[in-house]
Amino acid sequence: MYASMAVTALGLVAGGQAAAATITPSTLAELATVDERFQSYNVEMAEVIGGDFWKPYAARKPKTATKPIATFEIGKDPAMFEKRAPIDLANARLRKLAAALGPAYVRVSGTWANSVFFQNTDETNAAIPPKGFQSVLTRSEWQRVFDFARVANAEVMTSFAISDGVRDAAGLWTSRRAKALLDYTKSIGETITAAEFFNEPSFAAIGGAPKGYNAEDYARDFDVFRSFAKAAAPNMLIVGPGSVGEGITLMPGSLLPTSDLLAASPRPQFDVFSYHSYAAASQRCTPEGAAGTSADAALSEAWLSRPEQIYAFYVSLRDRFEPDKPIWITETADAACGGNPWASTFLDSFRYVDQLGRLAKHGVKAIFHNTLASSDYGLLDQSTFMPRPDYWAALLWRRFMGTTVLDAGNSPSRLHLYAQCLRGQPGGVALLAINLDKSNPQSIDLSLPAERFTLTAANLNDGRVMLNGKTLALAADDGLPALNGIPADKGRVEFAPESITFLAIANAQNNRCN
Repeated sequence: MYASMAVTALGLVAGGQAAAATITPSTLAELATVDERFQSYNVEMAEVIGGDFWKPYAARKPKTATKPIATFEIGKDPAMFEKRAPIDLANARLRKLAAALGPAYVRVSGTWANSVFFQNTDETNAAIPPKGFQSVLTRSEWQRVFDFARVANAEVMTSFAISDGVRDAAGLWTSRRAKALLDYTKSIGETITAAEFFNEPSFAAIGGAPKGYNAEDYARDFDVFRSFAKAAAPNMLIVGPGSVGEGITLMPGSLLPTSDLLAASPRPQFDVFSYHSYAAASQRCTPEGAAGTSADAALSEAWLSRPEQIYAFYVSLRDRFEPDKPIWITETADAACGGNPWASTFLDSFRYVDQLGRLAKHGVKAIFHNTLASSDYGLLDQSTFMPRPDYWAALLWRRFMGTTVLDAGNSPSRLHLYAQCLRGQPGGVALLAINLDKSNPQSIDLSLPAERFTLTAANLNDGRVMLNGKTLALAADDGLPALNGIPADKGRVEFAPESITFLAIANAQNNRCN
């Protein structure tokens, strides 16, 4: 009797809805493929070296920006930023939780990387940055990145400094500091898998570039960088341009259009086309004219479709300038500038998985969440490294969603459906069902039985999340809890209001998944 009631509460039995999508897992067609490391993340350079990063809302007085982002200095406003010690990449909990998301890429970059000096000595303490730089990366800090990546089953991506300190008398970018970093990396037996030239050239004005930096400067510098990189690290993927702020008006102010960057001569050429996708500016930096959002809009179609709108803008540039190149989104989160207050709650998990599902259908090869463990948008709390709701959603995605993307058909109203081959199960299919309705269950008709994994929360603004009705939590030794599913019979399957469900259909026998 009790078990039956629990099943009903989770929406596992028919709810009497007249219309439901019919899903036949064995015949779902292939749409695209994604990288094995599709779900990846950022550990910002500011975290690695210690520096001023976006202050969590719990540690600040409410304040909304009043000036365009292009006019403030990164790291200078104490209402926005806080001084942080270097992240402890040797922390056992951090490593264990990151490893559970592997294989992945870990990107060590961000605005702070644009002006960092690599201190190529055995000194473990950072010296004062030389003229033309704002901060220092030591050998030991860089070594710790690779130590972490090895344990986490992650490959390293980075970017290079472009500030005045790396330029010659004529203002041209030089490779000397980049070469020192690559040479040291090679000397410790490590490899940088991929690199963007520098972080967010569309906002070069606040990213450490020389005053007046323009598209012609970028093309000239990039040409030097590409020739250097292909000679010094021929197997390193050159990713770019890594622009941000277009497709929607993310921020008012000075912006270098990506179309100008790509059209300048000599024409930049990449191995992978990249951009950053922020569908809003956070409450920290939302002046008049910027794209913002609110918690009330978090489950709206208008909000959830913004990443696709941004994708449409950048893919048109990819098709025009770099046709057929794979696409990586090398930074994304709920909002730029550290995320919004609800980024650390279950409310944001709907955006998180919906964005992955939407963009996988378009064949985006890799998506890097910003960040793994810093500020409000971190998958983990920056002080304790305890999992937030988005981490649990990421863990379920990693467990079930394989690299072949399938066509789940048209989603019913308020129920978003995505399908991919089931990870590690030849012929199997994974179905993701996101019920956005606040009060009504949604349903599908499923032709095969499945194993069900439903995420819910007592309150959408809660930092705790339940799997099939049981709160997810780490064990005393930081071990991950068992992610046990419950049976879902073939036929009508219901999804509770405001829930996220993964269905594992091991016996689908879908030929696209072999």
